[in-house]
Amino acid sequence: MKKLTIGRKALCSSVVLTALLATSAQADYPERPLTLIVPWAAGGGTDATARTIARALEEELGQNVNVVNRTGGSGVVGHTAMINAAPDGYTLGLATVEVNTMHWLGLTDLTHEDFTPIGQINYDPPGIQVAADSPYENLGDLLEAIRSAPQGGFTTSGTGQGGIWHLAFTGFLLDQDIPVDQIVWIPSEGSAPAMTELASGGIQAVSTSVPEARSMIEAGRVKSLAVMAPERLAAFPDIPTTRELVDSTYQVGAWRGIVGPQGMDEEVVATLEAALEAAYQSDTYQDFMSQRGFGTEWRDAEAFGQMMQEMDGVLGEIVEQVGLAN
Repeated sequence: MKKLTIGRKALCSSVVLTALLATSAQADYPERPLTLIVPWAAGGGTDATARTIARALEEELGQNVNVVNRTGGSGVVGHTAMINAAPDGYTLGLATVEVNTMHWLGLTDLTHEDFTPIGQINYDPPGIQVAADSPYENLGDLLEAIRSAPQGGFTTSGTGQGGIWHLAFTGFLLDQDIPVDQIVWIPSEGSAPAMTELASGGIQAVSTSVPEARSMIEAGRVKSLAVMAPERLAAFPDIPTTRELVDSTYQVGAWRGIVGPQGMDEEVVATLEAALEAAYQSDTYQDFMSQRGFGTEWRDAEAFGQMMQEMDGVLGEIVEQVGLAN
């Protein structure tokens, strides 16, 4: 009996020591540089956003944050690398809205539930653009033209089939009781080629974020009829909202946020969440986003997780109605 008692004391001491060491390690976090995975190519908007928030995070955490681009599979490769990382807080990811679309399209099995949300740092609503010399003076003109066109007689673009701008625009049509087969979505490699095609008369409308259309708008080749947002964008105050024009509260856009893999320690997540919020509020990040015209929107870990869950349901329904569910 005496031996057993000593054994239990030794076991208890071991457990306590392990807990103390773990607590000490968490208190010292981070002790080395972090890696931030970006699922899209260098030079794009997501990459630029990631590198800017990484610089701001370095100031808060006191450690380097190294950005690594893991591209391929329409975002699948990079997002998969995020969820497969060790849950120690040293490998994070800049997740994008494709988390809410890829699995509905049959590209992957991963969903928002495979991540640990840390904080949302960006949201860009879609704008609706037409050529500067088009006959559509306002959003009402455009919607009437789509309604009255022969089935499939109206061409639109802005991204690939099933991309966020495609789903956002078709979702808006459904919100306006317009059948989605009234339009033909012409897949493009991104907003830039779509805007060029729009200006040359090859297509009739483009859905993409207004910052992505900015250069063409400022060059006078394209005009934005509306933005799907509750309020006008600070960087584009002359563009009315769909709420103003057609009393629509429909909102689906592109988000970006910092995540980690499942199983992260709560104290590490709390440390990262606090550092990320400070980085989000910093001049480094806010000035960059303002200069580029990108939207800034903060949600803490809990609210970010809820948003991903809600958006997943909304986009899943649109994918189903558009006929792209797989």
